[in-house]
Amino acid sequence: METKIENEVSKNETDANEVITEAEVNIEAEVKAEEVAPVEAEVKRLSTKEIIAHLAAKFPACFSTDGAAKALKVGIFQDLAEKLIDDETVSKTRLRQALRHYTSSWRYLKAVKLGNFRVDIDGNDVAEIDQDQADYAIKTLKESQDKFGNKNKHDKTAKKPYKGTKLNKSDNSSEVKTSAHSQAKKQSKQAKFKTVQSTNRTPAKVEVKLVAVETNAVVVGKSVKVKLGNSPMDAIITEVAGKDVSVQLNSGMVVKTQIKNIFTE
Repeated sequence: METKIENEVSKNETDANEVITEAEVNIEAEVKAEEVAPVEAEVKRLSTKEIIAHLAAKFPACFSTDGAAKALKVGIFQDLAEKLIDDETVSKTRLRQALRHYTSSWRYLKAVKLGNFRVDIDGNDVAEIDQDQADYAIKTLKESQDKFGNKNKHDKTAKKPYKGTKLNKSDNSSEVKTSAHSQAKKQSKQAKFKTVQSTNRTPAKVEVKLVAVETNAVVVGKSVKVKLGNSPMDAIITEVAGKDVSVQLNSGMVVKTQIKNIFTE
């Protein structure tokens, strides 16, 4: 009996230990996940410019964030990837994006000149820039400046001065002249439009004075004016029956009306 109780106690203790061990494993996994998550979030928050600043801090002989740039060695991505393999700040994908951004900047393209040298991550000259590379950099720089430089210039021109900003006399005079010219142009267009309107407008009809027809003059075949609405219409009397008169309009339609609606000019 005692042996059976001891076995049951031992079994219960084993089960309890297994439960505790499993709980500890779960807690440890959650802690590790919480420790990793902030690091990943921090990496994701870094912008391309921040990564370039990070590269400039680690490789100052190669990268810079201002001033004259240096042309980079062809294939420098592999060298950087090996150096940064344990750096959680920069992944290979973000490194490639940062390099693309850095090497397409105007500051960098201006450094790719004939006779200049490309440098490695330690700042050592490794290869002289040839004519083809220099020409390509000049072409790329010009296209970028034409595209974005003109856009920025247009944006600045289009911006209106802030309220309360005082214009100097020359600016004010220019603005007044421009406004006066625009107003004159607008008035000229309006005058032309009115002229065209008056030319194309249908001449107003001369109002015809109507005279009520006498009863004895209402005979079949007589041309008259019949007033069915607001405007009198030409018609011919086709039938007379007392005060009722049937007339045929120019459209061919026969209408029955009364003598009081029959007129002559």
